[in-house]
This record gives sequence, structure tokens and C-alpha cells, in this order.
Amino acid sequence: MEAGRRRGLSGIVSSLSLLCVILDLQLDGLLGASHAEIEQHLEMGRKLLAAGQLAEALSHYHSAVEGDPRNYLTYYKRAAVYLALGKSKSALPDLTRAIQLKPDFLAARLQRGNILLKQGNAQEAREDFEAVLLGNPGNEEARSQLVLTEELARLSEDAQAAYRQRDYQGTVTVLERVIELSPWDPDARELRAACFVELGEPRKAIQDLSPATKLRNDNRAALLQLSLLHYRLGEHSDSLSQVRECLKLDQDDQECFSHYKQVKKLSKQLESAEHSISEQRFHDQGLAYEAAMKTEPNVQFYTTRAKERICHCLSRSKRAREAIDSCSEAHQRDPRNGFILRDRAEAYILNQEYEKAVEDYLEAREFDAENQEIKEGLERAQKLLKQSRKRDYYKILGVPRNANKQEITKAYRKLAQQWHPDNFQSEEQKKEAEKRFIDIASAKEVLTDPEMRQKFDAGEDPLDPESQQGGGGGGGGSPNSWPFEFNPFGSGNFHFKFNYN
Repeated sequence: MEAGRRRGLSGIVSSLSLLCVILDLQLDGLLGASHAEIEQHLEMGRKLLAAGQLAEALSHYHSAVEGDPRNYLTYYKRAAVYLALGKSKSALPDLTRAIQLKPDFLAARLQRGNILLKQGNAQEAREDFEAVLLGNPGNEEARSQLVLTEELARLSEDAQAAYRQRDYQGTVTVLERVIELSPWDPDARELRAACFVELGEPRKAIQDLSPATKLRNDNRAALLQLSLLHYRLGEHSDSLSQVRECLKLDQDDQECFSHYKQVKKLSKQLESAEHSISEQRFHDQGLAYEAAMKTEPNVQFYTTRAKERICHCLSRSKRAREAIDSCSEAHQRDPRNGFILRDRAEAYILNQEYEKAVEDYLEAREFDAENQEIKEGLERAQKLLKQSRKRDYYKILGVPRNANKQEITKAYRKLAQQWHPDNFQSEEQKKEAEKRFIDIASAKEVLTDPEMRQKFDAGEDPLDPESQQGGGGGGGGSPNSWPFEFNPFGSGNFHFKFNYN
């Protein structure tokens, strides 16, 4: 019985051994690749690389590495494709693995040294170049690159020393050569960006920080700094874009999230304000810009921009006095802004201050000589100034330029009643009253007729033959001739029934 148990146990062990062998063979077939298949992938990768089809070549080298993870050449060839694709950070681990598998592989060491030099790792690059020269003392590339690593190490120390002494311009000068030697070094770019900020050159700081955000895997600090720089320059859309990239890396980053909330709120207000302008809802636009100034009172760009747009809103809303005050404040903040001068000029026109309107348009033309709107505005203001020295129908009736028909008619009735010739006794008084009465009637005729009023607002008197360039307006004769088809004062006695219509 004991012998039977032993025979049974021996059979089980034999069966298990056989099963292990079978499974091992099956796994080799599933997970491994034959030498021929690996060579085929390498050959396809080489052909595709030569043809410039880099992504397809990379796919074949991936397969070759997976099929034979202990072949140093496959890692080296895949690194070459990564470099051709501009992915030096991905190439570096492959070169390191190739060197681990074959420590005397000098080509991989030379290539890795070049990458490390461009990344600003002078010490590690030096070690690789020295190893190449130890194996091949005649390698000229390694010798020249070793000289550059020594220069980089020295300049990096000089830059740090200058920065500690707050010699920002001196630091920038040294870093120009450092970045030339190591263009993939984020530290050098971030240091130069910090110097540009101190020197008051934020645009140049942005140019350094933009690539720096991509040279480090998780560079939230640079993304936040980039967002803040765009924000202070008034570029809220770009600021929002950069801070969102920061939150993609870590949605719980408190600094980025706090800034994101501020930029998001301000952007929404500014976009709402501009949308109101496009729909000519000037009152809503003014309120939106007032809200934006409360959201961000400390950045000059947004305050200046808000003042400019509020000036525009008030001018377009024909609130002349408020517009003049608002535009004057905006002009003090931004004296070379032609649009502020244009809007104030229009407010001056509404307020019948034509000389000031002409002055503003002339100044605006100095800043934007080719702007057609400014050219046309100046021409109109000059016409209105000339016209005002003759007869100004708005002044005759004592109404603002934005008065409606009802207001004009009301003013006319009051003045017609006041200056009716029957109200005066002496001949001299009657003549003066007749002259004033004719002007009042002319003003009413022009300002209650939409077509005639439009001509007058453009600087052309529709009742003045000179203004019509020889063409007939409604009046015909002198500026004080009666504008209708008859003259009720022709008889000389002024006793008639007058209808105030």
C-alpha cells in the first residue's frame, strides 16, 4: 500500500513538471518575439526613419524593444527617432538603458552627453564626454563638447552671483550665452524671466517662461507666473488659458485656483461689457465696466480700459456733460488714445462746444492720421463750427442737440409766443422781434424735419444757399428770410391770428 502511494505521488509530480514545461513554451510564444520578427521591425523602422515617417518608425522600434528588451541597439535606435521627433526627454532614458546594457557603447554616451549639455546638466555631461575620451582619445566632438561644459559651469555660477547682487542686466547678459549653450534648461530661462520682470520688461519674461513650462514635467509655478504676467498686461484671455493649464496638472493647487477665480470673474464681466457694446446697450455696458473696476481696482490696464469704454458709452448715449467729464478723466490716464479724444469730441458737439470738438479731433488725428472715422469727424466738427458762427438752430430754440421733436416743438411755442411782433410797440422793437421770430420759425422747420435736421447735424444749413452750394434749400434768400411760401409781415401791420402749430 505504501509503495502504491509513492507511485501515485511520483506520477503527480511528473505531470506537474510536464505542465510547467508546456506553459513555459506557450508563454514564450505569447510574450516573446522571434529573432526574425525583431529584425523585421528594426528593418521597417530604419526604412520609415529614412523616409521621414517618424511616428510609424517609432511604432516599429517600440515592438523591437518589447520583443528583445536586452538589445542595447534597439534602445539606441529608438532614442534616435525620439530625437528626430524633438523629444529629447524621452530619448534620454533609452540612451541610459543602452549604456547600462553596454557600458562601453561610446556613441550612446556621446549622444547622452549632448542632451545633458543642452539641458544644462554640466556635471553629468562632463562625465559622459570624459568617458568617451577615455575610450577614444581622438574623438574631436567629445573634446570640443567637454570645453563647452566647462564654459557652461563657469557661466552658470557667474549668473547666480550677479543675480544675488541684484545686477539684473548683468545676469541677463551672462544668461544669453548660457541659454545658447543649454536651450533646454528651464532654470536658466526662469532666472532670466525673473530678471526681465525686475527690469520692467514683462513681454520678454513671457517669451522665456512659455518654453520653460514645457521643459519641466510639472511646472505649475511657471504657468502661474505666466498667467499673472498676462493678467497684469491686460491679456485676461491668455491669463485664463495659462492658469487652466496649471489646474490640469493639479486641480487642488490653491494658488492657481485662487487666481483662476479672479481671472474668470473679470473675463466674464469684460466679455459681457463688450457684448453690450455690440448690441448698442450702452447703459448695460457702462454698468459692466463699473463692476470690472471693482473686481480689479489695482491693475492700471483694466481701470484705464474701463474708463475709456465708459467714456464711449456716455458719448454714444448722448449724455454730453457726463461724457465730457468721463472722457477727460480717461484722457488724463491715456493721453495718446485717439478713441477717447474722438468720443470727447462727439460729446463736445452734443454740448455745442464746437471749437473744443475740433481741437480734440485734430489731436486724435495726430495719433491716427489714417483713421477714416476721425477724418470724417474732424470735417463735420469744422463744418459745425463754421455753421455756429452763422446760425445755430439748436441755440436759437435753446435745446440740446439730442432733443426730441416734442421738446423742440415745446421750445418753439414758448419762444414764438415771447417774440411775436404784436407783443412790441416801437418800430425798432418790432423789427428786432420780426428777425428773432423768423429765426425761431426757421429753427423749428429744420429741426422737426428729419431730412433737414440730418443735413444740419452734418454741418450743412439746409436754408442757406451758400451751404447748399448754389442748390435751393427751403429758404432761398438771406439767413433771416421767411422760410415758408409767404411772409405774414409783408403788409407792415402785424395784426393777425397766429397758430402755434
